Formats: sequence, structure tokens, C-alpha cells
Amino acid sequence: MSSSPMTIRAAIVGYGNLGKSVEKLIRAQPDMDLVGIFSRRSELGTDTPVFPAASAADHAQDIDVLFLCLGSATDIPEQAPGYARHFTTVDTYDNHHLIPDHYATMDAAARQGGNVAMISTGWDPGLFSLNRTLASALFPDAQQNTFWGKGLSQGHSDAVRRVPGVRRGVQYTIPNEEAIVEAKAGRGAEISATSAHVRECYVVADEADHAAIREAITTMPDYFAPYDTTVHFISDEVFERDHQGMPHGGHVVTSGDLGGSRSSVEFVLELESNPDFTAASQVAYGRAAARLKAEGKTGAFTVLEVAPYLLSPVALEELIRRDV
Repeated sequence: MSSSPMTIRAAIVGYGNLGKSVEKLIRAQPDMDLVGIFSRRSELGTDTPVFPAASAADHAQDIDVLFLCLGSATDIPEQAPGYARHFTTVDTYDNHHLIPDHYATMDAAARQGGNVAMISTGWDPGLFSLNRTLASALFPDAQQNTFWGKGLSQGHSDAVRRVPGVRRGVQYTIPNEEAIVEAKAGRGAEISATSAHVRECYVVADEADHAAIREAITTMPDYFAPYDTTVHFISDEVFERDHQGMPHGGHVVTSGDLGGSRSSVEFVLELESNPDFTAASQVAYGRAAARLKAEGKTGAFTVLEVAPYLLSPVALEELIRRDV
């Protein structure tokens, strides 16, 4: 089948960091038009048309794909099925152990509305999921390890900021380079989550509070206590200069024996902006969702079920000439 050109009419629900990134990336696509943004707020500071979220269903005939830029904790579970009954949707749901339940719920809702629901399209879950499946299929007995970072953890940063005396704070998850070397050598079976990563915190606080803050952070159950954690105390100026971005990334390392020879496959992401890259993946899979709907498909899809050429604005024939 050819990925014949079609102009995809796109819209967004939610306008936080992810929604803003999706907005600018839709505008950069050669085959997408941004119809509007649905929000509970009327003023978003954008020149894109803004509509009340409660009125979204009234616009269903004008939209080919709706990007759900909502939080995974409560917003997506509560709101996404309702949108899928009216629209072809694409989300970045990232609660790994609940994805099977989300898949089933979205599949039922999308089929009820005759739509496609593309789920969990970020980078993990998402691109990392795709790479884990592809790489593990190459080895009869694959050893696989996933490392996250260097990246800013929003949940752990929030925990740091809740420590008494902390004025400003962030936490970065950083892969243990020695653990990555061990994984590449096929010795990853003994690598635990705590030994695979270290945590670094950057905190602005009064000097008199430093010792107590360091103790509170490094002994915090679940968040920091099991990990090798370092706390750096810095000035407001350094925090403002060096810690305003949202970097992230990681590695998926797969290795195994191939009948007497050992090989390894590594997929690496180094992201200056987590929201921008998550949006890039979501927008590409939004293109695929619109194309699947145009083919008459319905129901939920994960990244594992989507042919790569459906992600590209380039026609299949050209992709075969260029990339195969």
C-alpha cells in the first residue's frame, strides 16, 4: 500500500508542556493542519483557535486526529475513553503496568465510535517498547536491560522540594556507566534497578539547613534510600542558569549468543527537551492513526502494531528507494 498524501486535520486537548510542544510540531508538518486546542481555560496565549473542552464533540466532523496531551495519573484514564468515542485519538499514557487495562478500555471506546485509539506513543512506553520487541526477537535467549537518563524526574524533583528548608530543587536520574558496560557484555542479569542508576539532586537552600536536608533526601524511603544519591547545594543564579530545562533519555541494551558468536544491540536517546521529543513521537503516531482510520480500521493500537512507513510524511515508494 502507498502512504498517499492526505492533509490531516489535527487538534489538541490540554495545553501544558506537552500540548505546547505538540502545537509547534504539528505546525512544522507538511501534511497537517492545526484546527484548534480544547481547554478548560479560555486564554492560552496562543494564536491557535481555542475551544471549550466540554464542546469538543461538536467539532468531531472537522478533526481527523485528536492529540490527548493529558496527564497519565488521572486525566487520561478518566477522559480518554470519552474522546475516543467521538475522535481518532493518540495519547502518551505511561503507567506501564496498567497499559493492558488502558488498551482494553480504549479499544472498546474506539470501536464503539468507529475510531482508532493510538495509545502510549511516547518514548518509554513507545519507542523503547518497539526497540525491546525488535531487539529481543533477534536472539534465541536475549538478555535485555533498560536504563533511563540522564533525565530530570518530575516526581522525584517534587519530593526534593517538599523537604523542609528547600527553596528550589531538581533531581536527575543518571545511568550507571559501569552497568551499561556490563549489559553490553551480556552480564546484565544481575543488574538491579538500584545498581543501574544513580540520583543527583541540585538544591537551593540556606547553608544552615544543608546537613539536615542532605540527610532527609538521601534517607527518603522509596525515592532515594535504595540509590546512590548525591545532593549538590547551589545558588539561585546557578539554578536559574543550569536547571530550567527538561532533559531526558536512556538506553535499551540487548545482547545474546548467536550460535557461538555474541552480539549486542543498543538504542540510545539523548533528549534536550523531554516534552519536545515525546511530542515528536506522538505527532508521528498521530499521522499513522489518521491513516489507519482512513483505511477503515477501528479500535486501539500500540506502537508494536504499526508499520513504520505509516509514521512518515514521505510516500512509501520513496521510502523504499531511499531507505531500504
